[in-house]
Amino acid sequence: MKVIIVGGGKVGTQLALLLLAERHQVKVIEMKIREVHHLHGDLPAGSVIPGSGTDPATLEAAGIRGVDVVAAVTGSDETNLVATSLARFEFGVPRTIARVKDPKNAWMFTSAMGVDVALNQADLLAHLIAEEMSLGNMMTLLKLRKGQYSLVEEQVHPTAVASGSKVEDLHLPTECILAAVIRKGRLIIPHGDTVLQPYDEVLAVIHTSQTAQLASIIGERRS
Repeated sequence: MKVIIVGGGKVGTQLALLLLAERHQVKVIEMKIREVHHLHGDLPAGSVIPGSGTDPATLEAAGIRGVDVVAAVTGSDETNLVATSLARFEFGVPRTIARVKDPKNAWMFTSAMGVDVALNQADLLAHLIAEEMSLGNMMTLLKLRKGQYSLVEEQVHPTAVASGSKVEDLHLPTECILAAVIRKGRLIIPHGDTVLQPYDEVLAVIHTSQTAQLASIIGERRS
């Protein structure tokens, strides 16, 4: 996959390193000279493009006409929005992702403005913290589909509704599926007749709005 990252700060650098480790082709556009020097020390030769991500000529120099994704992750909402709009409407990039710095500006980051995915970091972090506060011993391992779904893990408590029960009898939330059970180091693919035992580690994919309901089935039974 060919990717252009607009913004070579901490977020952009970390994203570039992650993608490069997965053997994607990455170019990073950064206009601040100090950041450019740092990027040259962190990234392979030829992957850093000095200039502005809102300048069509700079985007051309980065090879935008052949990329699969443009991710604009600078600290400026205006820059991110302009960069993704140019990528979509001027250069026809198939996928655009934009970082939203100020939550008050989130309403502008829509498909009509050329943004496929808007990552509102303050809102995401706030929701993650609030969610973890309410989940008890349940652990969120992965967010899916823009945070709508989660891969979660929780141990079956000895007093739980699920302890000693078949999966088919659990009345799981409507948007939840048990993906795996880890029992004494052995992974089990659960079926309807699988009986959950105390201290089983249960992995589930679930809509984030229903995690509390799942926790009430697998976690400690409340009086």
